[in-house]
Amino acid sequence: MAANSVDELMDLLHACRGVRDFPGGGADSVDLHEHALQTAALLRRRHPADKELQIAGLVHDLGHLLLPGDDEGHADRAADAVRPLLGHRVARLVQLHVPAKRYLAAMEPWHTLPEHSARTLLRQGGPMTRAEAEAFALDPMAEDAVRLRRADEEGRAVGLDAGILDDWRPVLESVAAGHHHVGARSPY
Repeated sequence: MAANSVDELMDLLHACRGVRDFPGGGADSVDLHEHALQTAALLRRRHPADKELQIAGLVHDLGHLLLPGDDEGHADRAADAVRPLLGHRVARLVQLHVPAKRYLAAMEPWHTLPEHSARTLLRQGGPMTRAEAEAFALDPMAEDAVRLRRADEEGRAVGLDAGILDDWRPVLESVAAGHHHVGARSPY
């Protein structure tokens, strides 16, 4: 399912309320809606000029809503859903947030993943091999994907006020307007 308008995308993001990206989320976790807001807010704070990166943070886990339980394919599913509206870069960053987790697991073995993320790592391919990590690092979007990944992991704080979804509408509209050429081929 692709989001063909900002209104449709906002509806999907609102539908994330109460939805967890892993079974048994419990009281100590945030839902996908709050997680999206927190991830985007962290990216806004750290990279205020990069609206596409912020929006990638907002929409990166929509795949969990679109097909619950699909840990392996959720990034691709979310990327496919937002690409027509938000363009190639946002979709590619969303797609790369899982490989970025695998990359960090390989390159920073001391890095502790949140519990839910550690549980899904093996299903998502485990830490990258040396060759995979080297190839990932050559991707022109690798650094931004790692930035998104770090915010993704931090954006799960219970009780953190990350604003409201409606605050993101103008940013979504701006990014979507920059990609009005829906049928255009990607340079990647």
